[in-house]
Amino acid sequence: METPILEARHISKSFHEQLNTQVLTDISFTVNKGEFVSVVGKSGCGKSTLLYILSTMDTDYEGELLIDNELVTGKKAARLAEIRNEKIGFVFQFHYLLNEFTVLRNVMLPGLKLNRLTEMQVEQNARKWLTALDIVHLENKLPNKLSGGEKQRVAIARALINDPHIIMGDEPTGNLDKKNSQIVFDIFNTLSGKFGQTLLIVTHDPEFASHTKRTIEMEDGRIKKQ
Repeated sequence: METPILEARHISKSFHEQLNTQVLTDISFTVNKGEFVSVVGKSGCGKSTLLYILSTMDTDYEGELLIDNELVTGKKAARLAEIRNEKIGFVFQFHYLLNEFTVLRNVMLPGLKLNRLTEMQVEQNARKWLTALDIVHLENKLPNKLSGGEKQRVAIARALINDPHIIMGDEPTGNLDKKNSQIVFDIFNTLSGKFGQTLLIVTHDPEFASHTKRTIEMEDGRIKKQ
């Protein structure tokens, strides 16, 4: 039986300051546990706006959002912050690593913030993911000494540190060359296939999207095909 991890029910959004410009209209879909789903569409079609809503960062919308069968629409900011830290891992186009901390410490930070495990346990978890992503040899380096592809792999390890229910990506290969884009795709594919990780990735890259298990195509703020 399939387990829904994320469910969007009739989500719509307008930008009020721009004469009620409708950005999203009646978006409904479900992402089940272990699915590797991409969201595609032309620039301006509402992909990133939708991702901000699905990640609980934007709460100004109509409709309902459920994460791990919990209705998150209308929840207080403190609970939403908990949900983001516990249940969602983020991978962005820009890695947002902190140059004053080592690779290992960058990966550990969300785990330390969650405060569910001891520091030693968080460190062990971080090393586990750095090893799985073949970058454990970089653990003592500072991010500004890494290549773009290495930084993105560190960002993926950081996204995994709290064993999230879903990883959300906003153009995670947007700044990478073809070789590193393929490496990132292969990592995501392994996370889905081997570890049962759920992934929802917004991408401009048709080749990337064509190899995911399911593609949601957007056009003018609506779902055209899923």
